[in-house]
Amino acid sequence: MSTQPTLYLTQPAIERVKGFLNKTPGKFFRISVEAGGCSGYQYDFGFDAKQEDDLTILADGIEVLVAPQAMSYLNGSTVDFVDDFKGTGFTVSNPNATGTCGCGVSFTV
Repeated sequence: MSTQPTLYLTQPAIERVKGFLNKTPGKFFRISVEAGGCSGYQYDFGFDAKQEDDLTILADGIEVLVAPQAMSYLNGSTVDFVDDFKGTGFTVSNPNATGTCGCGVSFTV
């Protein structure tokens, strides 16, 4: 029996994505994991067209695109949007990460 991969977006993240999607018709919110950063991997957020092999996660009417290889790093994660004195942007609470960097953008698995 296979399990559906999970990825959660908080309400602030959903609202921010919806605002961006209104300005980028025909695009979808994409979350990627790339090699790099101080801890080995880093998150990347953008708006893109669907690729044939993308996994699609639904969050309050938003289609979130994730490449299959990135989902193994992101499964079970929660994406939030913060706007505070430390900065503004998307953050990821990732149960698969064994370590993170002080910048909050990169992680180790």
